[in-house]
Formats: sequence, C-alpha cells, structure tokens
Amino acid sequence: MPKKVKKTFNWQNYSDEQLLDLRLKDLSLTIEGTPLERRIARLYQELNEKNLIFRPHFWLSREWFAPEDSPGVAIPFYLAHPRLMTLERREVFEVEGGNEASCMKLLRHETGHAIDTAYELFRRKKYRSIFGPASREYPTHYTPKPYSNKYVLHLDLWYAQVHPVEDFAETFAVWMSGERRWRNRYKGWPALKKLEYVNELMEEIASQKPRNRARKKVEPLSGCSMTLREHYQLKRERYGLDNKGFYDQELMRLFPEIPYEGSVTAASFLRRHRRVLRTLVSKWTGQQAFIIDQIIQELIERSRQLKLRASSDSESQLLDVLSMVSVQVTNSLLSDRRSIPV
Repeated sequence: MPKKVKKTFNWQNYSDEQLLDLRLKDLSLTIEGTPLERRIARLYQELNEKNLIFRPHFWLSREWFAPEDSPGVAIPFYLAHPRLMTLERREVFEVEGGNEASCMKLLRHETGHAIDTAYELFRRKKYRSIFGPASREYPTHYTPKPYSNKYVLHLDLWYAQVHPVEDFAETFAVWMSGERRWRNRYKGWPALKKLEYVNELMEEIASQKPRNRARKKVEPLSGCSMTLREHYQLKRERYGLDNKGFYDQELMRLFPEIPYEGSVTAASFLRRHRRVLRTLVSKWTGQQAFIIDQIIQELIERSRQLKLRASSDSESQLLDVLSMVSVQVTNSLLSDRRSIPV
C-alpha cells in the first residue's frame, strides 16, 4: 500500500496576521488525510458495533453543529490543520475537540442530533414524554442544576439540561459507551430510564433506512468568503456582554473606591491575574475559556470606569474575584449548538 503524502499549504508558514486576512474558503481544507478522518472512521466502527446502519455525513464549516434538516455534522475547520489549531488557541484560548478524547465526545453528541433528524425520532409520542418536545423554544441562557440526576453527564456545563434535543443527544452519546458501563454509572438515577429508552429505540431502528437521507452540507467552508479575522471578531462579539454595569455592585463590594497606601487600580490587578483567572474558572466550570475572558474584560473595563482600587498583592481579593467570576460563568450565555455555530 503506497504511503500517503502529507499535504502542504502555501499558508501554513504565514504569520498570524497574514493568516487572519485569508478567506476561509481559500484555506482549501478537506477532512481526508487528517486525524479527523481516522476519528470519523472510529465513530463509524462504534456505530457498526451497535448494529446501526446509519452513517452521518461530515463536512468542514466554521463551528460544530448538526443542522435540523440534514442528518449530518459540521466540524470546525481548525481541526483539519495543526497551524489553524494554534491560531484558534491564540484567538479564543482553547481548541474545542482538539484532542482524540474531546473530539470523539463531540462527534458522538452531534451524531445523536443527526440520528434524531434522520429517523425523525423527535416526532414520537414517547420521545416527547421522556425528553420533552423538540419544538420547545431554545433558550438563550439557562441556570443548570448540577446535582440533578435526571440527566446524563457527558459534555461540560450539564449540557443535557439545555433543551430536549440536547438531552437526547447527550443520552445517545452516553448510550454509545456500552450498556454495562451506563447501567452501572446511572444505577438508581431517573436518567437511567432515558438510557433504556434510547437502547430500545436503537434496537428498533438498527437495520432500518433513515426517513431523512439528505446529504446537504450546511454552511460549508468552501462557500465562506469571510476572513479568519472577521470570523474571530464575530465569535468574540457573540459572547460579549452587552449589559454594561452588570457587575458594578459586586465590583464595588470587592474593591473600595477610595485610594489607600500600597494599592493599585483594580483594572491593573485584574489584568495581572487575567490568565490564572481564565484558566482556573475554565477548569472548574467547564465553560469555554474565551467566554470567561469576555467576562474578565468587562470587569476590567468597569473597574477602570468606576476608578476602583485593589491591594497590589492580595490573595484574599484574588480568591473573591475567582469566586465571583465562577458564579457568573455558571449563568453565562450559552448558544444553540444545533442551528447557530459556536
């Protein structure tokens, strides 16, 4: 068997600034020949082991999503090249799906959406009674219940609690882990009934052809004339905080307005600790780092406008800020992964 030749791109040695001015469609990326190809093959093998004949189709786009009218999955372009993963990390501080484990988790979750669409499972009466109606309005934000045992745990931020279709997709992803594992993990949980229902559904449709066999690729990268700079600007703006002054009360409690000896501006204090705040809050909450960074940026700006002061080296103040940001992040905006790329 001939050895595959590694594809090279004329932009792979560009500086970040040069790369940001490149149009997405001009990246000329494909899934073939990348680690994504191997991971999709692994997913297909898992479906085969479950005796499912359904195979979602995949394409590159701006973000992860599964469209509502086509049983396929869009994968973010940056996962198709290590140079783009480096840029993604610089721009938004992390690479969602950047390693084998996290990528497979997302592939299984999005496949749950795809199989839901392919067989129109959401139309079933029992589906609606167990997960809720797919027609329910998708929230712009939600407050999760971390200790609820009515939902499986798969993606971060208790994602199954967002909406009935996310509940199904998350339950499907956990079901893929194997019956022995999920029965032991969720023994005594109300969520077990959901897993048992998915198990029943998959046995029923295993050898059936999907009702929806569309192979449409929604918002493919090849048709996107947006530059990388524009893409990241929109991504950051999307998670920006429009409610100026939202944190004023908490900030004024943490940082006194009156200058005192040995103090620095609260804005400089926050800037100095920005990276550690972003890293720790992301680790504790599971929220995306660049969303956390948007919150911290708002704190810095409001602190500057309010002329607040902080101790130059106060561990207690840092811990207070860490606690406040963690609470706010838990209730931060979450986007609709299915119809709006995130």
